[in-house]
Amino acid sequence: MFDFLKKKISSWIKPKEAKTSNKTIKKEKKTSSKKETKASESKTIKEKKVEKEVEKIISESESQQEQPVQETRESEGNFFSKLIKKITTSKLSQNDFEELFMELELTLLENNVALEAVDKIKETLSSQLVNQQMKKTEAEARIIQALKDAILSVIHEPPSLIDQIKTKKGVFTILFFGINGTGKTTSIAKVANLLKKEKISCVLAAADTFRAASIEQLQTHGKRLDIPVISQKYNSDPSAVAFDAIQYANKHNIKVVLIDTAGRMYTKTNLLKEMEKIIRISKPDLKIFVGESITGNDAVDQAKTFNETAGIDGIILSKADIDEKAGTILSVSHVTGKPIYFLGTGQNYEDLEIFSKKIVLKNLGLE
Repeated sequence: MFDFLKKKISSWIKPKEAKTSNKTIKKEKKTSSKKETKASESKTIKEKKVEKEVEKIISESESQQEQPVQETRESEGNFFSKLIKKITTSKLSQNDFEELFMELELTLLENNVALEAVDKIKETLSSQLVNQQMKKTEAEARIIQALKDAILSVIHEPPSLIDQIKTKKGVFTILFFGINGTGKTTSIAKVANLLKKEKISCVLAAADTFRAASIEQLQTHGKRLDIPVISQKYNSDPSAVAFDAIQYANKHNIKVVLIDTAGRMYTKTNLLKEMEKIIRISKPDLKIFVGESITGNDAVDQAKTFNETAGIDGIILSKADIDEKAGTILSVSHVTGKPIYFLGTGQNYEDLEIFSKKIVLKNLGLE
């Protein structure tokens, strides 16, 4: 994840090596020219005149060749280097910032970062850099820190799910929803596996009574994990299944109920409204939206619609391991105002990564 964006940022903030090598070359030229000067002192006046003429011709030829190269290098200056140059020569004006930010904005949008998140990053960067006085020596570090702060400004740090569960008296209920095919049922099984490792008992509720084989799929996970599954017949009321599971948990002193629901297209208002009854009956402590990281802005739109309709409390993004752009990770939390709890990073039960801001900075090469 973050592969494309990381490469771009890395190319921006590591221009020093080229500068260093250029300085080394210049030093070598100066050293060699000094040696040549000493050697030339021992030569005849006639030889010196000939050499000067040759050097003049070579110098003129080299200057003609170097001029377009220097112009090319300036034109290739990136967002980061241009920003440093501007800040170290004068205070950065808002107009200059707007002009320079266009490159970063385009990069973020190309990596599936939602426009709302891009605007927030821009706002944070602007507040830290525009019209700010800083020393030349500290400009680079200040810009990198501003970029970190700007990226982190669009992400909400999740609370510890384990702590949330342990601090509540009685049964803790989590309702999962999203559209078909996002890995919702598998994500539920992964969360169940995590709870089992933490020695927290749980029961699964097969409240997806519409999709073919959905009940059997959850029962298979339950059997593998040795966790009970509460179910009814297909086409039965999903709210009744959720109610039975909660009753079962209370009776058998089970701490957590994980409720699977039917996938609902986020464009279908009537299907989304069916969630209202399940929420009213189960009274979940957490409502988790499950989306695919690789679908980019589509997953952001889904999460936004589910949040407006059902009111989500958190997010799980599946297939994060194969999402090279990872714009969804930077966008979905900011757009909904809700934290990402976990990233699905594979098909195994253990492939569930607890989300944190440090992960984002590390994967972007900024930590």
